[in-house]
Amino acid sequence: MKNSGFINGMYMVSEWVMRFSVINLLWLFFNLPILFIAASMFFADQLSYLYILLPLFILLLPVLFFPATAAMFASVRDWVMAKEKTGLIISYWTYYRENYKKGLLGGLFLTAVWGVWAVDYYYFSEKNIILMFAFVIIGVVLFVYTINFFSVIAHYNMSLRAILKNTLLITIGSPLLFITVMIGSGIIFLMSSRVWFLMPFFSWSILAFISFSAFYRLYLKLTTGNS
Repeated sequence: MKNSGFINGMYMVSEWVMRFSVINLLWLFFNLPILFIAASMFFADQLSYLYILLPLFILLLPVLFFPATAAMFASVRDWVMAKEKTGLIISYWTYYRENYKKGLLGGLFLTAVWGVWAVDYYYFSEKNIILMFAFVIIGVVLFVYTINFFSVIAHYNMSLRAILKNTLLITIGSPLLFITVMIGSGIIFLMSSRVWFLMPFFSWSILAFISFSAFYRLYLKLTTGNS
């Protein structure tokens, strides 16, 4: 009996490891052009290269990053709600196609917002340290909002305007969800920087799982009244 329990436990662990790694690798695959450009920007030795690569990087965010991340959150949603479909690759591709338009349009909006934030942060960080810290706080809120956007788009079938509105409401209206996403993301990114070789296999999929789990707990609390 003990051996049977141990084997079952090892099987469950290996199954979850496979889920996280497969989804994370799929996400990386769909974002390969962005990763290539980001690496090229990092190793660029001339400023002129950045002027060419940065617009391409920004352009590809709504086209590739947002739809791919929305598909990852939708796949994780199946795990959290125990509604898994057969085949991780097939389900990911299905969600990618289903959510592509909303992911693209939402990505255009959020990329523009992030662009405005980046320009303002760069400008005011050299002018006033208080304003710099203010924009750091705004950046944290915007990051949590972006993560919550993926949870909302994965769970609800509604217009993009409603998705953006509901994302704002849960971001500013649920301190527990906000703190969970913020701290969970910080821990994952810190661990990824220390154990960097695990990043391609687990980082973003685990972040999606933690974030959507917290979001779904809030959803159940609001819809059923359970604590």
